[in-house]
Amino acid sequence: MDAARLRVAVLRLSRRLRKHDLAGLTPSQLSTLSYVGKKGPVRLGDLAAAERIAPSTLTRLVNVLEDRGYLRRQPAPDDARAYLVTVTDTGLDVLERIREEGTRTLTDILRMLPPDQLTALEAALPALEWLADAG
Repeated sequence: MDAARLRVAVLRLSRRLRKHDLAGLTPSQLSTLSYVGKKGPVRLGDLAAAERIAPSTLTRLVNVLEDRGYLRRQPAPDDARAYLVTVTDTGLDVLERIREEGTRTLTDILRMLPPDQLTALEAALPALEWLADAG
């Protein structure tokens, strides 16, 4: 397997998929919103660790997302010093719109593949999914 070639192909495809409208969000803001959308209420410290960013950087990201109405910050019920972050209905709507647009973009890209390459890509999906989740 040519790891360098795979890395370049994955990065280029990822860049193409990110070229659509991200609702005015930076990639970091989108990543944070997506994580909270998937994991549900999450402590700020756990979110910073999951996103691999400094707590001060996370606070700025959450502030922006909260100001836009995408996230809500509330005191943790079991720890007065901690806060939980949850995604709002508006945040869920934005995530769904971004996902749908990304899926449409990828569908258009996949239509350009010949059938044999499409079959090969489909066969590779389990390995790609495993690699994506292994980190």
